[in-house]
Amino acid sequence: MPKRILEGVVVSDKMDKTIVVKVERRVQHPIYKKFIRRSKKYHAHDETGAYKGKVGANVRIRECRPLSKTKNWEVLVDGAKA
Repeated sequence: MPKRILEGVVVSDKMDKTIVVKVERRVQHPIYKKFIRRSKKYHAHDETGAYKGKVGANVRIRECRPLSKTKNWEVLVDGAKA
């Protein structure tokens, strides 16, 4: 089964080897047919610390095995194979 890849913005880097990424998506309202933004935050594993101190940076994350209670994603560093 292929692993999902999402793109989002780093909103927190205060944890050790973990960043929080906010991913936004646009969905159409069922009645009014207007597009609205929905967002969700994901905890992603950042082994090398490549995004330490980079709040606001765009980042790609990939689904992986559970690494902790809340962490099921890992950071794709530029140049890493997807």
